[in-house]
Amino acid sequence: MDLNTFITAKQVNPEIESDTETTLPLDGVTVAIKDNISTAGVRTTCGSAMLSDYVPPYDATVVERLKQAGATIVGKTNMDEFGMGGTTETSAYGPTKNPVDTDHVPGGSSGGSAAAVASGAADVALGSDTGGSVRNPAAFCGVVGIKPTYGLVSRYGLIAYANSLEQIGPIASTVQEAAELLDVISGPDPHDATTRFDNGETSISDINPPDSDSDSDTITSHPATPKTYAAAADEDVSGMTVGVVTDLLDGADDRVVETFRAAIAELESQGIEIVEVSLDSLEHAVQAYYVIAMSEASSNLARFDGVRYGPDGGATENSNETIPNVDANVDDGNWNDSFAAVRDVGFGEEVKRRILLGTYALSAGYHEKYYDKAQDAREWVKQDFETAFEKADVLATPTMPVLPPAIGESLEDPLKLYLMDANTVPVNLANLPAISVPAGEVDGLPVGFQAIGPAFGEEIIIQVAAAVE
Repeated sequence: MDLNTFITAKQVNPEIESDTETTLPLDGVTVAIKDNISTAGVRTTCGSAMLSDYVPPYDATVVERLKQAGATIVGKTNMDEFGMGGTTETSAYGPTKNPVDTDHVPGGSSGGSAAAVASGAADVALGSDTGGSVRNPAAFCGVVGIKPTYGLVSRYGLIAYANSLEQIGPIASTVQEAAELLDVISGPDPHDATTRFDNGETSISDINPPDSDSDSDTITSHPATPKTYAAAADEDVSGMTVGVVTDLLDGADDRVVETFRAAIAELESQGIEIVEVSLDSLEHAVQAYYVIAMSEASSNLARFDGVRYGPDGGATENSNETIPNVDANVDDGNWNDSFAAVRDVGFGEEVKRRILLGTYALSAGYHEKYYDKAQDAREWVKQDFETAFEKADVLATPTMPVLPPAIGESLEDPLKLYLMDANTVPVNLANLPAISVPAGEVDGLPVGFQAIGPAFGEEIIIQVAAAVE
């Protein structure tokens, strides 16, 4: 059955192959790549007609590391257009179906990646998570998804939606496999300043290794350098404290909460202490997230105008509409008309909506009223998480407050779609790590368990997720 998992199905072989003396960490592993991550020589569309013919001239850092680790790339996966959506229905290339139940969505925006893993089309996959876009589809498809701490994984080569929020993360069938993939893609990258943990004067390659004798306080290693995340999946969890975020249980589907509570009881039986925590700021998290994300999107997507990127005239793929030739209009001095014509046809309705709202939030007279207040709320969320981690080692919530919607159900009400992200967006606002692991099923549909850790606490959330699994 065609699930519409891939936008471009193309095999890319590893740069290095294992020999009799060495075994590469991903030797023989097939990987699906979300279609907003650059792949040299392979079309990368971001799920948009705007980039229907775009072929990057370079690999994203994560793709380069996969190829060097022996992985075989099998294609570029379907996604919500430019990552804007939670169901993979806003893609210009049609919706992806959930392998668990093809009448339902796979989640989004990395729905194609999660569906590829769940259906067996790939062993593992990469997605990107701006407000839950790895964890959401992992929960809906019954697989594992990790959103790393901001700065753990290089964003070089990721086509940006909201720079301050998004991270590339692994999707796999098991916690162990997801952790092994994280081991490969994490680490410092001179192409991405968010992965630098030095004093700004030293090359990342000169940073002291963990066993260095240097006494310098200004030069430290990247948090991923001394760690092997896959090893954490086998570690004992007894004696740990898990805090249940009660704010995110209110309003959730009762069946989802019941399944989540059963998983919590299982953790308690393994020697984990369970406490309840409350974060008052979460009431405003969704609103703050969408103001910030849409504002950043309005800036990032300004480059798609038919001159630098995007179609320059003619019909776009999956569209019968013809875009007036940009050069012809420019000759008449109609730059705005030319750009508007390209963006009108090249962008889908959800992308247009978010660009307009983001531009409004940043406009004169409204910047302080909306954007600045959203940033204040973001700081409040960060502070609340810091306080919560004084009471618990890991925080736990259902990944999604609802079961996977039927295809076509969510697009009728954008606000309902936004509120579906209530449990995932706070993590991105606070730049924290989180993992979604299957907790059970309701009426044959998967329910995800989300474990949230302190900054660079990937090991501890992997431990808890493995215990749930």
